[in-house]
Amino acid sequence: MARRRRGLPVNGVLLLDKPQGLSSNHALQRARRLFQAQKAGHTGTLDPMATGLLPVCFGEATKFSAHLLAADKVYCTRVELGVITDTGDAEGAVVERHEVPPLTRVDVEGVLEQFRGEIEQVPPMYSALKHQGRKLYELAREGRTVERAVRRVTVYDARLLAVEGDAFELEVRVSKGTYIRTLAEDIGRALGCGGHISALRRLETGPFTSDGMLGLETLEALPGQAEREAVLLPVDVLVAHLPPLVLDADAAGRLAHGQSARVDTGALAAGETARLYRDEAFLGLGTVTGPQEVAPKRLLSTAAD
Repeated sequence: MARRRRGLPVNGVLLLDKPQGLSSNHALQRARRLFQAQKAGHTGTLDPMATGLLPVCFGEATKFSAHLLAADKVYCTRVELGVITDTGDAEGAVVERHEVPPLTRVDVEGVLEQFRGEIEQVPPMYSALKHQGRKLYELAREGRTVERAVRRVTVYDARLLAVEGDAFELEVRVSKGTYIRTLAEDIGRALGCGGHISALRRLETGPFTSDGMLGLETLEALPGQAEREAVLLPVDVLVAHLPPLVLDADAAGRLAHGQSARVDTGALAAGETARLYRDEAFLGLGTVTGPQEVAPKRLLSTAAD
């Protein structure tokens, strides 16, 4: 007999402003309890010291959260020069200290130019990447260092916000897989003194910006369940970059039962993925399999209702 899932069938996307000091999973679980949601997941980890945008998916939205994993992201960070830590951030142990040369804004801008565009990074040991089945940070805590493959990532923009003494602030737009800690360390090395990040805040991920973020305290202050669910974004915001297709009742029924259906696919080519709607209700995703034909790809459990 199937075990009944505890909680409410909450569906939607919460733009959570993750506080400093909480892991992404702890922040997720606090949000899930606040919403009494049966199911929840997030779309990309933030380090405990980092703050900012953490999209949390509830219920049916978890089916489409993978569409954000490859999204570009925007961060604001503060880089402290002259001190190198084992983690690349302020929470790590200091392993080296160097004198910081007198630096002007022009000096820092000149070095930043080397880090715009496609660059190579070696992932940090303090990361969740795996080596022979174990996470790198587990090995790092044992004092072990293993060779990591170089990755190619893209820094679309690196905007210098301020230079203050032995530190500077930077806003960067980067591709999937870019480690801001490693970027800061590499910039510090290029400046001749090393460095680490002392603050990190995510401002954007994919289509989402910090404008709609809500903190845990704000959510806790809302009077009830209805008010909390009212702040959620609809499930289809996660796939808004895909083209839409409108179905009639017959096509919607066939797709809900796992069958292909005749649909006006317009200019979409075979193999393309589309959002599916019936009477403005989002049903899920379908794959164009041929002229005027769509097959189900990932549907809401309510699509058959």
